[in-house]
Amino acid sequence: MATMVDVARRAKVSVSTVSHVLNGTRNVERETRQRVLDAITATGYRQDALARALRRSRTDSIGLVVSDAGEPAFAAMAHGVEHAAVEHGLTLVLANSAEDVERERKAVQTLLNRRVDGLILARAAESDPGLVDSLEDEKPPIILLDRIFPSLPFDQVGADNRETMRTLTLRLLEQGHRHVAVVAGDTRVPTLRERLDGFTSALLEAGHPLGDHHVITGTDDDELRSALQAALASGEATAVVAGSTPLAVLALTALAAAGLRVPEDVAFATFDGFDNSDLFRPQLTTVRQPAFDMGVAAVQLLVERLRTPDGSPRTVRLRQRIDWRESTEAWPGTA
Repeated sequence: MATMVDVARRAKVSVSTVSHVLNGTRNVERETRQRVLDAITATGYRQDALARALRRSRTDSIGLVVSDAGEPAFAAMAHGVEHAAVEHGLTLVLANSAEDVERERKAVQTLLNRRVDGLILARAAESDPGLVDSLEDEKPPIILLDRIFPSLPFDQVGADNRETMRTLTLRLLEQGHRHVAVVAGDTRVPTLRERLDGFTSALLEAGHPLGDHHVITGTDDDELRSALQAALASGEATAVVAGSTPLAVLALTALAAAGLRVPEDVAFATFDGFDNSDLFRPQLTTVRQPAFDMGVAAVQLLVERLRTPDGSPRTVRLRQRIDWRESTEAWPGTA
């Protein structure tokens, strides 16, 4: 196996010059640098990344654990993290907990054992509080992504779910909807709970009794679907809002089973949405997550925390965008 000495001999430079080229620790003249790079190629030299990491106490890598890598929003966050990591010369190591508490714990421990320089965590719905408590004493900085917990002493990045749902709900009420069904799902998940809070806030602001509307929560898809079908069967619900892409699939299935048309019979809106949503007929009113930008912001917070480890924790919330489309705009009540 080739060594730095072999590279130095072939390039006719000192070992320290080879080291400076490899580690970027000093400017090296272009011609000399090229001779070193050519020698590295010719000798097949490979730098011992582990030894270099031990010397520097850095691995130039970060870990990311997401709760559902298959959901479009989390996939976009992962892309944002990867993009920003490359910009900062960092390698991303990705893990998916699949909303499983034990998988999340193992993923976090594995990444810490790999000595990542920092960890970005989008927590599972039932994430063990003890896991987060144990992370407070870890040397690598921890950034919480998407699911914000205000009481925790970590830097966090999320979206303004509450305000967006408030805006969406007020728009539906202005259109004449007096009975809205919100498929909120598992409100242990902070993002879903925030969206439900935004809904109730809008009702309070508009003077609408919560009892006139349908709030559907829970973790079992069959039970959620049955509850929505019951709300639709009553003939009261004239609008449905889904709190996420999986909940949108569930809600649209229930609407189809009930023989109800969107938007002729029921207006429909969803958070997160679908890939190639322009192909849907009608086109769906969708709250777009700044998912990619959230990933970028998480890396930026992590880099800043590496530079100033003793600063106060920061929480960053990014604005969502509502794409108003046919599924709400063409409801007869808007005429």
